[in-house]
Amino acid sequence: MKKVLVPLAPGFEEIETITVVDILRRAGIDVTMAGTIEGSIIGSRKIRVMADISIDQVVDHTFDMVVLPGGQPGTKHLGKDPRVKKILENAVASGASVSAICAAPSILSMYGFLTGKRATSHPSVRSMMEGVDYSEDRVVVDERWITSRSPGTAMEFAFRLVTLLVGEDKAKEINEGVMARL
Repeated sequence: MKKVLVPLAPGFEEIETITVVDILRRAGIDVTMAGTIEGSIIGSRKIRVMADISIDQVVDHTFDMVVLPGGQPGTKHLGKDPRVKKILENAVASGASVSAICAAPSILSMYGFLTGKRATSHPSVRSMMEGVDYSEDRVVVDERWITSRSPGTAMEFAFRLVTLLVGEDKAKEINEGVMARL
């Protein structure tokens, strides 16, 4: 079973987070939401979510993919958290896929992971995407780096992650019930 980590910080973007977690779990993927704080975490639209586990418990674990949700100030919190940086470094070292949506690709750019890579982000953080072959496509895949633009692209992003992790047939199977326009 594929394992995915979704770090969750206060101010996360709810649509991006819940859509991705939901679609990945429907596909039979083991998704762990790891909170950067204890207790419920309040998103950018004031929706409270309980993480599955504390991020402290997974810093040294290996995952097939890490997914960074956007939102503000969630992206700023993730970008400043040394545990998130360590998780990303471990993912890169292990060959795992790394994905980010909305403002969160700016974290990958800040750490230099996207230098020379094709990627996208929310237009509000485009200026932070230094050294990136920037695209305005809704979802961009460059080898093991997957980026997307906004809450409005969350469903496409989630299905692309399913395809990359467990195949196109599984994505089609899941979409038979979801009926997303992809």
